[in-house]
Amino acid sequence: MAKYLVTGVAGFIGARVTDLLLNKGHIVAGLDNLNDAYDVRIKQWRLKNLTDHQNFSFHHIDISNYSAINNANFSQNEKPIAFDGIINLAARAGVRQSVENPWIYVDTNMTGTLNLLEYCQQNHIPKFVLASTSSIYGENAPLPTPESANSDRPLQSYAASKKGAEALCHAYHFLYDIDVTIFRYFTVYGPAGRPDMSMFRFTKWITEGMPVLVNGDGEQSRGFTYIDDIAKGTILGLKPVGFEIFNLGGHETITINNLISMLEEKIGGKAIVEYHPAHPADMRSNQADVSKANQLLGWKPEISLNEGTSNLVSWYMQERSWASTIET
Repeated sequence: MAKYLVTGVAGFIGARVTDLLLNKGHIVAGLDNLNDAYDVRIKQWRLKNLTDHQNFSFHHIDISNYSAINNANFSQNEKPIAFDGIINLAARAGVRQSVENPWIYVDTNMTGTLNLLEYCQQNHIPKFVLASTSSIYGENAPLPTPESANSDRPLQSYAASKKGAEALCHAYHFLYDIDVTIFRYFTVYGPAGRPDMSMFRFTKWITEGMPVLVNGDGEQSRGFTYIDDIAKGTILGLKPVGFEIFNLGGHETITINNLISMLEEKIGGKAIVEYHPAHPADMRSNQADVSKANQLLGWKPEISLNEGTSNLVSWYMQERSWASTIET
């Protein structure tokens, strides 16, 4: 049994990682500020599935506030928890929103990461895991993209803030010998996913007969990755690696137009597609080379797009009474 501090615990990836850790018998203290980057109800839905577990404690804390982290009462049975690792999944995510408010991305993704790294070294916590992003590769990355591809030309503040967080991790590894695993996630989807992402939006819009808004011609492609694959890979990254960066991405890519067709078939409805100009912050394509994660962590994606989208649609239909009212 190990003890972990998981940030962003009410987030899409954080909640699933925590659920798997708890099911394995580990102790988890979860941090989240429950911000309004998107509808808080979906964060509360994820959180309520964790709060009844005896090995879980929730702390309403913003990671950009170091004193709040440092003064938090992380304990179980009235005894302080000596953490075996920190899994930093708290982030301001989304490429387009970062163009509108870049400051909050720096506060959370860079200052927040710095605060957690400092807490890590001050409390002699040996392991640190950071959630990064495939957006870090910018435009014209080779496909599939290896971790060695250039990541010095981010297209927006979101990717730039994640690049800064990665650099801070390396500095703390170098200075304090903290064992660091960095994951660059590729377009994660699944039940209870982020409502600002295409999978959730398209599912809602098609089901509810709303216009399906597509930026660009729809021929842009993504390597979508199912949430369970991402969560399992993240947990594998808790092993000692020194300092390593890994891609975690799906084994299937699909164009946005073909994704809409797939969802139409599963929902049993016709999409009312409206095409709009492409957003300059968006990458045209992404696809992960995950050979490194396979070789060093023994990880590979297992859930097909067909199965994963079916699970998402089933979840939406089950929760439709409130999920249909979530702003997308």
